[in-house]
Amino acid sequence: MSHSSRDIAAAESAIEKYRAGDDTEVGAALAVVGLSAERAAHEATMRDEMIRVAHRAGASLRQLAEVSGLDRKTVTAIAGAAAPSGTRRARG
Repeated sequence: MSHSSRDIAAAESAIEKYRAGDDTEVGAALAVVGLSAERAAHEATMRDEMIRVAHRAGASLRQLAEVSGLDRKTVTAIAGAAAPSGTRRARG
């Protein structure tokens, strides 16, 4: 797999955002934690959108809670919430 210089620069910038100039082990750990937190937030956004899609398609709140590992109150709130701005909603 090859990466463009733009890809590399973007990765270095993302890492530096969390390292804040700390080139020690602590800085490396902060970079990993920060990047992991970004990824987790992205995954949660995708999960929530898929919960809304599945619910509109007919999945029950109980089913969604069971497969997502979330409680039914949380799934109910997600299913009833509008998609965040900038998120593409499925048409159907």
